[in-house]
Order: sequence, then C-alpha cells, then structure tokens
Amino acid sequence: MKKYHAFCLALLAIVCSFRPGAAEEYLTGIDWAEPEVVTPGETDNDPPSDATVLFGEAADVSKWKGADRWKTDGDVLITGSGMIRSKAEFGDCQLHIEWSAPNPPKGSSQGRGNSGVFLMGVYEMQVLDSYENKTYFDGQAGSIYKQTPPAVNAMRPPGEWNVYDIFWTAPRFDDDGNLESPAYITATHNGVLVLNHFELRGDTPFNRAPQYKDIGGKGPIALQDHGNPVRFRNIWVRDYTPPQKASEAE
Repeated sequence: MKKYHAFCLALLAIVCSFRPGAAEEYLTGIDWAEPEVVTPGETDNDPPSDATVLFGEAADVSKWKGADRWKTDGDVLITGSGMIRSKAEFGDCQLHIEWSAPNPPKGSSQGRGNSGVFLMGVYEMQVLDSYENKTYFDGQAGSIYKQTPPAVNAMRPPGEWNVYDIFWTAPRFDDDGNLESPAYITATHNGVLVLNHFELRGDTPFNRAPQYKDIGGKGPIALQDHGNPVRFRNIWVRDYTPPQKASEAE
C-alpha cells in the first residue's frame, strides 16, 4: 500500500509539472523595433496611408514620364504611343494596379489586349486579354513574360476590370555588379494567387534569354504600349521594409 501511495504522489507531481503556466516562457532575445502604424484603405483596393499613388481619381499624369502621349478619361489612363515610366523609383515593394482589356475584343493571341507591367522598368508581368484567347502560356495574362505561366487563368471578360496585386523583391548585386540574390515575385490576379515567390531568371525580353544586369537598387514602374487601347486605373505602390531589430532602426 505504501508503494502504491508513493507511486500516486510521483505521478501527481509529473502531471502537475505539465499544467499551463508551469513551463518557463521562451524568449527570442531579439529586441524588435516597433512596427510603423499604417492605416488601411477603406477597401482592399484603396491605397493605405503610406502608399505612393501613381494614378488615382483625378486625370493627373504628372507622376509619369511620357504620359503626355497617352490619354485619360476621368480616373482611367489609356495606352497611347510608347512606354510610360513612373518618375519615382522602387525596389522591394507592393504594387496595386487595375486594368481592362478593350471591348469589343479585336485580334487574337498576342495581338489582343496586350500591354505589360514592368517592375524596375525591366521585369515584365504580362497584361493580355486571356479571356477565351489562346496564346503561348508564358505569355498570357499573369505570366512573367517568357519565364513562367500563371498558376491559373483568372481573367475577367473584356471590358471588365482586372486587379493585379504584386509583391516584389528586387535582385541584389555585389559591388562588382555580380548577382548575389535574384528577384522574386508573388502576385494575385483578381484575388487569385497566380505567382508564389517565383524566382526570376533575369529580365524579360522578347528576343533573347533572360539575364541579370545591375541597374541599381531601384527602378520605375513602367507600362507598355503594344498597340492596343488597354485601360488602367487605381495605381499605387508601397515601399516594403521587413521587420527590423531596434538597433537597425536607430
């Protein structure tokens, strides 16, 4: 009986040692800087308080180079002659942009509703009317041009608005211009994940294999003219800085 009593006491001690709050709290030992407060937009499409609005409600193209050759219609920017580039430059960032393919549709494959969104002026995420319009898969809407198709085709019909939300990690180079880490992109098309931390192999030209070249840590957002009257609206960008240690933020 005494042995049984001792066994019960030992078992009770073990059980009590696992009660909530008994274990010592794990501490990382990292002194984090306080995250900046950002006020979200009224909807997921509206710019948050720290965003740079490149084209908004007014027909104001003052934040673009070359936009005098494009047209505006209220809060809509319509492709014209030549590529346009933002005056501001961005590295790691979050980009929101809405676009609409011409309606009624004209042409086929790459000749239908073709434009493009270029990160840092160099790396293209394709804009194309891919609604019931076959083309090569790494050239359809949501693709990184000539590098990867989107995971799915989330295209809305011509005339309706498509939404790209793009999360961009710029490439890094050493002091001699050698690539240290490639560019990465995560993107949604109309709320659907189409690119998930895709590693770019370099730039996105039509006529050669991709390659990296050190152009500096930042570059403009550029929109392509491909001869089709694609419309754009509600374009805004946020610089992205990852969480920092307190010593880094000082």
